[in-house]
Parts: sequence; C-alpha cells; structure tokens
Amino acid sequence: MRRLTAATADRWTLYEASVQEPEADCDLVEQVWGDLRGRNPRLLREDFCGTAVTAIEWVKRDRRHAAIGVDLSPEVLAIAEQRVQERLRRADRARIRLLRADVRKVSTRPVDTIVACNFSYFGFRTRAELRGYFRACHRALVDDGMLLLDAYGGSDAFREIQEKRQEKGFTYVWDQHFYNPLTGHVINHIHFRFPDGTKLERAFTYEWRLWTLPEIAEVLREAGFHDVTVYWEGTDEKTGEGDGVFTVTKRGEACEGWIAYVAAGK
Repeated sequence: MRRLTAATADRWTLYEASVQEPEADCDLVEQVWGDLRGRNPRLLREDFCGTAVTAIEWVKRDRRHAAIGVDLSPEVLAIAEQRVQERLRRADRARIRLLRADVRKVSTRPVDTIVACNFSYFGFRTRAELRGYFRACHRALVDDGMLLLDAYGGSDAFREIQEKRQEKGFTYVWDQHFYNPLTGHVINHIHFRFPDGTKLERAFTYEWRLWTLPEIAEVLREAGFHDVTVYWEGTDEKTGEGDGVFTVTKRGEACEGWIAYVAAGK
C-alpha cells in the first residue's frame, strides 16, 4: 500500500475513512423503522450526500432498495458518480439517482426516509432557515415517512479545542476553531496529517449553528412532524467512549461529548 502524504492523499477518501460509517447509518435506518413503523423502508434520500456512500450502501444491501443523493456541489457529485460506478454492480446502478439541487427545493417522488447526517443541516443558521428545510423534508416524505438526523453536543462542543484521532496511515484532526455564545455560530475545520510530516490543513471547513436537541425537536414540530424520538449512544464500560449502540431515551447524559440521532415521523 502506498504511503499517504499530503501530495498523494485524496481529501474525500480520507473523509470517508475517518468520518463516515455508511453501514452503521443504514443499520440505524432499518432499526428505527423497525422500532417506530414496523416495516422496511425502500426509497431513501441522502441529503448533503457528498460522495453518496450512504446511498450506495443502501442500494447495495437489498435489491428492493433504491436511493437518491442530493448535493449542490458539482465537484463532489462527479466523485459520487465515480463511487457508484466502482462500488455498485451494473444491474444495481439504475436504482440510484444523483441530483444537483438545493435540498429545500429538490423535487422527487415521495420517499420513505430522508437522512441528513454528518451535521450538514447545521449549515442552516437561523430558525426560519432550519424550519424551511424541515418543511421541505416533510413534503417530500410518504404518509408514514421519517427524517433521520444526527446531532452532537456536550460541554466540549462549546469550547475552542482540537481533537486528534489516529487512522490507518494518517491522523484526523477535528478543530473547533471558533464559537460565539451569543449566536451559536461555530467554525470547525478538519485537518489531515501524515507520517512524513506533511499536512492537509483545513481540508474541510464548516460554518454552522450549534443547534441543541431541544431546539431541533421544537423546530421539527413547528415544521409539521408529530413524532420526534431521540436515539442516544450507549457507553463502552472499558473505554468510557461511545459504544455505537443507539437506543430510544428521554434522558441523556451531561457528558463532555455525545452524538445522538433524531427520528422525526410525519
């Protein structure tokens, strides 16, 4: 395997390796539908899809599944199309569509579920903007459809800090560069560093509103969603870190950092 350096590494491949878990996301979609609807969803829409790895995984795991990926960037959608060609069999490629569109304006046939992961909807920084997005999702769903979101928080989420994690062949750095407590405005960067000392600084930058779970739930209900359920991550007793198992809860832990999922039912 070629040794990674800043000159040879692809930032999207690094992002997939360090941030995304499409198998776990799709597992959770199926878990939530089993818990709350008692049926299997078929058509999934991945908003802010990037390289569309979740949509690809959804199509790959069941021949009855279909997916739509929506993103505004032509650059990343071109990469997503490459991923489709590389990772799906020819017979399966017809069951996925990639659309360049605003997630608030995209028009498709009604979908069973919409997933908006990696906190991308935090890019809507006012309540009106967020409500507008949620209302668009509500209109796009079938009658018993669900919107699935992730969220992060905890006391460390409000600090200007860096967290490092060693990945295979590189170091991932999450840089909470700026936080304004008056507005909730945050600027976060992702950096990648390599064994030879080279770096990809600010490979990705996000200007977000750090939304809290109560705010998200309130805006979802304002947008027309009736059932809002939080899935909270359990704790590994040996490491004290999250164990990747998410269950329904009405009380979370006041810890330094957490990730949760919000399922909003139409």
